[in-house]
Amino acid sequence: MNFTKTTEQSSHYDRLEQMSVHDLLVNINKEDQTVPLAVAQALPQIEALITQVVAKMKAGGRLFYIGAGTSGRLGIVDASECPPTFGVPFDLVNGIIAGGDKAIRKAVEFAEDDREQAWNDLVAENISDKDVVIGIAASGTTPYVIGGLEKCHEHHILTGCITCNEGSPLALTAQFPVVVVVGPEFVTGSSRMKAGTAQKLVLNMISTTTMIQLGRVKGNKMVDMQLSNVKLIDRGVRMIMSEIPVSYEEASALLEQHGSVRKAVTAYKP
Repeated sequence: MNFTKTTEQSSHYDRLEQMSVHDLLVNINKEDQTVPLAVAQALPQIEALITQVVAKMKAGGRLFYIGAGTSGRLGIVDASECPPTFGVPFDLVNGIIAGGDKAIRKAVEFAEDDREQAWNDLVAENISDKDVVIGIAASGTTPYVIGGLEKCHEHHILTGCITCNEGSPLALTAQFPVVVVVGPEFVTGSSRMKAGTAQKLVLNMISTTTMIQLGRVKGNKMVDMQLSNVKLIDRGVRMIMSEIPVSYEEASALLEQHGSVRKAVTAYKP
């Protein structure tokens, strides 16, 4: 298959080792500023994918991200933030990385080249046709991810993807592809940079928009967040004060009694 893998094309900059720290920072930042513009071009694709995710999750399904290396780690980061931010069960949004959890910290050699393992990993999570699987790969050529989506199709499981190369095998495999073309990296081929930033932005959109659509945000506040530290408890108290006419002490007592901002506000009777 012939397609232009722009994430592997030579950087627009050369002799990086001869640049000053200032010039390196200025040029990296200049490249980074192009990423949100590239994401904006993909908004119709992102909307189409999220619409499918929301429908599946409203019907009782779950969301899975699969990826290798940086892409896999980004999926895990997004999935792991959903329970504390939105108060959802830990198995509602799931991140799976090639090579297993040990690959979160250290690269596992050739894990991304196994076309069969992603499906094995999904089966271990009791994947079903109620769920959605989103493959993440900047290159769009990762066998682990492509093989996983192909197996999903055999079992009638809805698929999407996030990639940075137009016309890539992954983009052509996913039913609802999201392609964010960020172009060559500042350091040639280092797709943890612009491509990684683009993936993170899209993942933020997917999880946040989905959770809002599922009713996990009220107004603009995380009313179902987990109260797992002093900062979050204080935030919760102030959320309650912004919703109902009580003092800080009264709001704190309501929060302690009911265990969540939503329940505290709902239970309040003046």
